[in-house]
Amino acid sequence: MKTKPVLTAADVEAILGAARAHATAQGWAVTISVVDDGGHLLGLVRLDGAAPVSAHISPAKAHTAAVGQRDSGAYEKMINDGRVAFLSAPQLSGMLEGGVPIVVDGHVVGAVGVSGVKPNEDVETARAGIAALTA
Repeated sequence: MKTKPVLTAADVEAILGAARAHATAQGWAVTISVVDDGGHLLGLVRLDGAAPVSAHISPAKAHTAAVGQRDSGAYEKMINDGRVAFLSAPQLSGMLEGGVPIVVDGHVVGAVGVSGVKPNEDVETARAGIAALTA
């Protein structure tokens, strides 16, 4: 039987804290979500001024990145490049850039989803959160 790492509550807090600090330093009003490898929500923070809809989009992006085991933006790119059949993919509603898988020792253990600013800024914030695991 294989074993793999899993996110702890402390890991989730570290990711949320680092992502929040990054977004705050940039003046970005975002919602940040962390999910496990099955896409189940482990933590969410909605910063002051973040649009209410971002609290729905952020966890959806994280879910898509976790269960798809790739950046959620990859799905957006496929759809924009004409593969619109992905719009009917079951259980994937966050096919927008801003969801980033968390990979530890070659295993996807979860993902971070960010919503509220430009797509590349959402990704930047998610990566800043994930970087807290190696700090």
